[in-house]
Amino acid sequence: MPIKNRFADTHADITAWRRDIHAHPELMFDTHRTSALVADKLREFGCDEVVTGIGRTGVVGVIKGRASASGKVVGLRADMDALPILEATGADYASTVPGAMHACGHDGHTAMLLGAAQYLAETRNFDGTAIVIFQPAEEGGGGAAVMCEEGLMDRFGIQEVYGMHNWPGVPAGSFAIRPGAFFASTDEFEMIVTGRGGHAAKPHEGVDPIVTSAQLITMLQTISSRNADPTEQLVVSVTSIESSTTAFNVIPGSVHLKGTVRTLNNAMRDLAEARLRGICEHLGAAMGGNVELRYQRNYPVMVNHPEQTDFAAEVARGVSGDCAHAPLVMGGEDFAYMLEERPGAYILVGNGDTAAVHNAEYDFDDAIIPAGCSWWAEIVERRMPV
Repeated sequence: MPIKNRFADTHADITAWRRDIHAHPELMFDTHRTSALVADKLREFGCDEVVTGIGRTGVVGVIKGRASASGKVVGLRADMDALPILEATGADYASTVPGAMHACGHDGHTAMLLGAAQYLAETRNFDGTAIVIFQPAEEGGGGAAVMCEEGLMDRFGIQEVYGMHNWPGVPAGSFAIRPGAFFASTDEFEMIVTGRGGHAAKPHEGVDPIVTSAQLITMLQTISSRNADPTEQLVVSVTSIESSTTAFNVIPGSVHLKGTVRTLNNAMRDLAEARLRGICEHLGAAMGGNVELRYQRNYPVMVNHPEQTDFAAEVARGVSGDCAHAPLVMGGEDFAYMLEERPGAYILVGNGDTAAVHNAEYDFDDAIIPAGCSWWAEIVERRMPV
């Protein structure tokens, strides 16, 4: 079960699709050009059904096997959206959209799943139905949640679902996976720290929200160091500080803080939110001002299901000869919503020694396309053998 020869034949075509998508990045749910390209390709391949508009701009293709006695239905998901980053790769196919680029490899994910869909529609060497899912808005928009809310799983009868992400630093074309919690939850918070502004030479006449903010930032770090079990993963980060003035000689009336909380289980998630609320309430009062907290729960912890993880790893070993045990990732992934709806697994495919994702110099390695396509195809053929 090595890399399928068919993908050596179609490698150039899939690469061309990938580079075309790369040159025309689209953000969040505004993947209109990419979605149209995907839908046109799926129809060209002869998919039994192509449905658009699920999750606003999501696309779903239905591919029936040569037999249907098993009654099995397996979903394969790729993400389509780009990031608001100014590209610095200098590639011939670099972004033509100022301030937007495929800095996470979703162009590669989409192209690889298209390549697998073309193969599956041609061969149909399986007993059951393959559902190929092309999702918008993974980068902060929760497109997976929206597709699920609009009935994705029930409408197409999906029983299991599988996802894949390229991973810089892992040897090109090799794989890595882990069962259980894999990617972190990604909550966001904002704090409006209010005091009483005044002249910097007369601090006693005001209530300094800068000092309150400094105390607040320090205290937030005690959530991880003094409230959480040290064997658990928890990250609390303040990532933005803005005051209501930029003057050198003015104590501002307010300060606006932003940040993120990341955990790998719901107990830690609940603990972090509760401690944030307590610190904001009491510290604001203690300092003579007020701290208003706005807390938003975003992507949940992404949890791989044990049976499907073992199967995904077995397929990966067949394709590349090995499948490593992946590290925990404190980044978020909205495939978590699909794994809450159905059992499945998410795997990493190595992108080699490249710039990290979400970096202006990152680029997807086209050399890994045959490995990724082969894994998708083998998931279907081995999970639903004729």
